[in-house]
Amino acid sequence: MSKSLASDSIAPRSLSEWLHYLETLHPVGIDMGLERVSAVAKRMGLLSRPVAKQVITVAGTNGKGSTLAMMDAVARAHGLQVGTYTSPHLLRYNERVTINGQQADDQQLVAGFSHVEAARLQSPEISLTYFEAGTLCALWCLANEALDIALLEVGLGGRLDAINIIDADIGIVTTIAQDHANFLGNDIAQIGREKAGIFRPLRPAVLGSLLLPSSVAAAAEAISAPVYCLGGAFSHSDEPQATEAQPGARLNQWCWRGLTREGGEVSLTSLPDPGLPIDNAATALQALSLTGLALDEDACRHAFHTVQLPGRMQWIGQWCLDVGHNPHAANYVAERLSQVPDGGRQWALIGMLNDKDVEGVIRALLPRITDWVCVSLDGERGHSATELAARITSLGGHVHGCANSPEKGMQMIAKQLSPADRVLVTGSFFTVAALLEETLPQA
Repeated sequence: MSKSLASDSIAPRSLSEWLHYLETLHPVGIDMGLERVSAVAKRMGLLSRPVAKQVITVAGTNGKGSTLAMMDAVARAHGLQVGTYTSPHLLRYNERVTINGQQADDQQLVAGFSHVEAARLQSPEISLTYFEAGTLCALWCLANEALDIALLEVGLGGRLDAINIIDADIGIVTTIAQDHANFLGNDIAQIGREKAGIFRPLRPAVLGSLLLPSSVAAAAEAISAPVYCLGGAFSHSDEPQATEAQPGARLNQWCWRGLTREGGEVSLTSLPDPGLPIDNAATALQALSLTGLALDEDACRHAFHTVQLPGRMQWIGQWCLDVGHNPHAANYVAERLSQVPDGGRQWALIGMLNDKDVEGVIRALLPRITDWVCVSLDGERGHSATELAARITSLGGHVHGCANSPEKGMQMIAKQLSPADRVLVTGSFFTVAALLEETLPQA
C-alpha cells in the first residue's frame, strides 16, 4: 500500500464507516488461524500485558452467551470490575463490548479500530477479517480498563478462533453439537477437541454439560489442565419444596454445589430461576469460584433475579424471541415452550441460513408448533422462505404462508393473531434482530 493510501485508511471515520471499511479488508469473511491476528496483536502490545487480572474464555456450540451473561451479572453483583466481549450482536455493534454492564460507546470503538489499523499497516501489511479486527479492537478496549475479570466468548470453534491469542486463566466449554459444519466438520469428537483448544496447561477447564464427548476432557488432561465437570466437581438440583409441584411445573428455586480454587466445598441455596439454562448458571458459578471469588448467596440471588439476555427465550407480550439455530438449541426452546394454548395456535416465524441443520431444527420444534410462517433472509447464506416451507411440509408441518422478510412475516401473523395465540420467532440472529426493531403486534 502506498503511503498516501495508508494515510487515507486511518483517516477519521465514524463507527459505521469503520465497520463498512473492515468488511472490505480480507478476501473471505471467515479465515481461521492465529498467525495474522497474533502478529497484529503483538504490534499493539496486547500480548505483553494482561487484558485483565483474570480472563475467562467461553467456547461451545450453545450456551456461551448465557453462561457469560450470568458470570458478568454475578461478578458485578460482588462489586468486581468486569468487561465482556461477545458476538454476534443483535441491534448495535456496541453490544459486543461492555464495561461494567455498559456498552462501549462509539468513541471507544473508533479509537480501538484506529489502533488496530495503525498496527495492521506496519510493514509488512497484514490482512485481517472483520471478526479479527473486531476482536483486536475489543481486547484493546478491555485492556485499557482496570478490570478484575475479562469474559471472552469464542466466535467459532476454539483452537483457531481469534480470541485464542489470549491465554485464559479459566476455560469453559458449555456444549458440543454439530454447527458450522463447513468449518468444523461433523465429527463430534473432533469438534470437541477444537473447542477444547482454549484450555491452557495447569489452568482450570470447566465442562458445562453432562453430554460432552470424551475428547473434551481428554484434551484438558493431555495438557494437565485440572478438569471440573458438571455432575462431578459441581452440580445443581431443584430446591426442595414444602408442597409437591404440579406435574410438568418448573420449580422456581435451585441449589448449587461446587468447589473453591483451593478445593474446598461450597454450596448455595434458594437461587432464583434466571430464565436461562440452569446447567449454564451452575457452570458460571463454578468458573467464578475458581477465580478465588467467595460467592455470596444474596449477591448471587440478586444477579440471577436480574440477569437479562436479549433474544434468548425473550417474551414480549405474545411473542417469544430466541436466536436458536441448531437442533440442540431448538430442543431447549421446545422444552421451555408451553403446550399449544387452549383455543389458540402456537405460531413459528422462522428464517434460517443455508449452512444450518434446517431439518434438525424443524424436527425439534414440530411438536410445539401448529402454524409456520417462513421468511427469507438476505444475503448468499440466507435460505429462501419457499425452501424452508418445502422442508417443513415434507416433515408434516402446516405452513401458513411465506414472506420475503421477517417484517413481512410478522405482518402476516398479525392479521390472524388471536388473544389465545403465541408466536415463536427463531432460526437465526438475523431473524430475531429484525423483529426486535419492530413494535410487535398484540391481539
